[in-house]
Amino acid sequence: MALSGIQIYKLLPQTNCKDCGFPTCLAFAMKLAAKQAELSACPHVSPASKAQLAEASEPPVRLVTLKAGEYEVKAGNEVVMCRHEKTFYNKPGLFVRVRDTEAVADIKKKIAEANAFVVDYVGMKLTLDGFAVEATSGNADQFAAAIKAAREATQRPLILISHDPKVMAAGVGALPNEIPLLYGVDGNNWQAMVELAKQHKAALGIVGKTLDELADLTQKIRDAGVNDLVLDPGTRKLSASLARNTQIRRLALKKNFRPMGYPMIAFPGETDDPADEVVLAAQAIAKYAGFVVLDHFEPEKVYALLVLRANIFTDPQKPIQVQPGVYEINNPKPDSPVLVTTNFSITYFSVANEVEGSGFPAWLVVVDAEGMSVLTSWAAGKFDSERIAKAIKSLNMADKVSRKRLVIPGAVAVLSGELEEELAGWEIRVGPREAVDIPSFFKKAL
Repeated sequence: MALSGIQIYKLLPQTNCKDCGFPTCLAFAMKLAAKQAELSACPHVSPASKAQLAEASEPPVRLVTLKAGEYEVKAGNEVVMCRHEKTFYNKPGLFVRVRDTEAVADIKKKIAEANAFVVDYVGMKLTLDGFAVEATSGNADQFAAAIKAAREATQRPLILISHDPKVMAAGVGALPNEIPLLYGVDGNNWQAMVELAKQHKAALGIVGKTLDELADLTQKIRDAGVNDLVLDPGTRKLSASLARNTQIRRLALKKNFRPMGYPMIAFPGETDDPADEVVLAAQAIAKYAGFVVLDHFEPEKVYALLVLRANIFTDPQKPIQVQPGVYEINNPKPDSPVLVTTNFSITYFSVANEVEGSGFPAWLVVVDAEGMSVLTSWAAGKFDSERIAKAIKSLNMADKVSRKRLVIPGAVAVLSGELEEELAGWEIRVGPREAVDIPSFFKKAL
C-alpha cells in the first residue's frame, strides 16, 4: 500500500540533517512518496522504519547512473506510462557504438566527430551522451586498447559490450574511478559478471530472450547483491520491441513487479535494413528505453533524435523557457532601440530571429514571465508595466543607451501609458503584434 508523504515523514528521524541531499526530512519524505528518491539516501533511519518503508519507498523503475568524471547519464525513476499523466524525468542516453576490430585511429576519429556534435535548440545545447565499445575481436588486450582510444577521444560515459568475463575484466580495468555499464550478462556468465560489477561498482546490462528469462536473471543478480541493472528485452523488430518494452514498463509500474523495475537498453542499429535505425531509435526514445545505442553517426538523423527526445522529455506542465536578461543582437550601439518580450522560448526565438534577420542592431530585454507567451502572461498578470519597468531598471538599460526608446509588443499596447509613468524619460513605442513584421517595423517606424 502506498504511503503519503506525511506518513513517510513520521517514520523518518526528523532531524533535518541534510545528509540525504534534501533540505528537510519532509522534503525527502515527499520525494520518497513520489518515488523520486531512495530510502538508502537516509543514513539515520531506524531498522524498524526501514523495514516498514523499504517496499513503499522503492521507485518502480530503479534509477541507474553511469558516470565518467563530470559527466553522467541517468535512466529510470519513471512513474507513469505516458508523459501527459505527469511527466518523464530522465531522458534516455544516446550512445554511438564502435568496435575493437576497427583501427585505433578510426575509433578516435569517429568518436571525436560525434563527441563534438552540438545542437542549439530553443536555447538548449543538445549532445550525444556517451559511447559504446564492443569486444568484437574477443581479445582482451585489443578490447582494452579500444577503450583507451575511446577515452582519449571523449570524457563521456561508456558502455562496454562483451559476453566474455575475462575480456570484460580487461575492459573495465581500463576505466578506473568510473561507473560504466557492463553489457552482455546472460544465464551463462552472470556470476562472473556480478563479481566484476561489485569490484568496479559498475552497472550490469542483462540480455534475455524472454520476459521469464529476464526476470529469473534479475532476481538472481539482485539476490547476489547488485541492484544497478539495465534490461535488454531481446527484440529488434519494430512491433515486437514496442510490445515487449510496454509489457516491461507496465509490469514495473502497474504490477509493481520488482524484477522488471529497471531501465531498458535498445540497439536500433541491429536491424536488417540500416535505414530503419533512426525509426527504431525514435520508437525506443518514446517507448521506453533508458539507453539507446546507435551504430551510425549521421548528423541529420542524430539531430532529429535529439530534438524528438527534448520535446518528449520536458515537463508538459512547464513551458520551455530562456534565461531572463538582456540580449545583444547585431552588435547594438547606444542609440539602438530596446525591445522587450517574455521568456517563453518560442516567443524569444521568434523575436530574436526576426531582429537578427533584419540586420538592424537592437537590445532585446527578456522579462521573466514564468515561461508564458506575451498575451498569456499579460492576462495572468505576469507581464505588466511594473515587471517590464523592473527589468529595464535592474538591467541598467538607461546606462547602456543614449536614446531611451523602448519597443513593446503590439499585443500589449495597452501598457504603453502605464510604462511612460513607470519609466520617466523613456519613449515608449508600440511594436507589431507578430514577430514576422519586425523587419518592416524597423524600416518604417525606427
